[in-house]
Amino acid sequence: MIEQSHPAGASQFVVTSNRGFAAYAQDELRALAPGTKFAELIAGETYAMRIPLGREEAIAAVLRQEPIFLRHMHPIDAEIACAGTDGDIAPIVSAIVRLYDPADRGAAIAVQIRKAEGFHPGYETGALRDAVSAALKEANETEMVVKDAKRIVSVFLNNGVAYIGISPPEYNLSDWPGGAVRFRKEEGQASRAKFKLLEAEYAFGLDLSGFRKALDIGAAPGGWTSLLLERGAEVTAVDPAVLHPELLTHPRLTHLKRNAGDVQFPPDTFDLLVCDMSWSPKQMIKLLLPLLAALQPGGTAVITLKLMHGKPFQTVKDSVRAMQPDMELHKAKQLFHNRDELTVYLRKRR
Repeated sequence: MIEQSHPAGASQFVVTSNRGFAAYAQDELRALAPGTKFAELIAGETYAMRIPLGREEAIAAVLRQEPIFLRHMHPIDAEIACAGTDGDIAPIVSAIVRLYDPADRGAAIAVQIRKAEGFHPGYETGALRDAVSAALKEANETEMVVKDAKRIVSVFLNNGVAYIGISPPEYNLSDWPGGAVRFRKEEGQASRAKFKLLEAEYAFGLDLSGFRKALDIGAAPGGWTSLLLERGAEVTAVDPAVLHPELLTHPRLTHLKRNAGDVQFPPDTFDLLVCDMSWSPKQMIKLLLPLLAALQPGGTAVITLKLMHGKPFQTVKDSVRAMQPDMELHKAKQLFHNRDELTVYLRKRR
């Protein structure tokens, strides 16, 4: 039997952050709706959230003021008893079929199944996914996809209960399961830092192929530079350290083996500035400030801020304030590929 989980004036969601940063995400969500409560599913990372707002109202509030540390969420539209045996599959599948909106008949859907730590059902999650997919295809002629789904069917298996939700990808903040964005490492890849910029492109709605001239500060070993070159930009990489050998002969690369504090450029030279240095935010911003004149009006900056003192919200405020009035913050987000850091997307005022 389906137990609906969102009485009038309240709703529930499964919410996920990077491990160890859930407390910050919870603070942000409580600020949106005082009285919001959380029950742990995966320690320091995933929680069942009960928020004193209706389902659509809660989603609208999160999308309007997206929390920095909330990586992923999905609504809990139903709860089904979950004993961890093969007997779980049929009632979960039946509940999903009943929840599915017939208006979405024939739509491309993704089925995402996760489970709590310490919960080890006597069936593979893949078997449950296949059963859900087959049932929806038979009942609604849906097309199963991994990416670019119109609807995501989310199932979180916990000891005693399965949380089920159906939602468009934008309601989940990410169309990856749990917001865990996975890229495949390429042969000869300069560094895994490339994944961070790839994810930033996705999370911030950027199209890196639209930039012509990019400045990469603290570029070595060249993960971000390599992606910008792949996207077609002319890249000036500034770092006294050595870049990956495969980059050095690229015709659109200029490598200045100098410290960022020792270089200067004519005004309005670049339409993109990126920086992924491991320095403290205060030191890094001090280095970047003189270089902002080289960024064109309307130009974009993507910068990683290290969280070194346990005050992430203050770090963002202080860093953005230091770059005003020239720069305007568009979004700050702790990405899946961030660790003790977050990434900010800024635009230079025209």
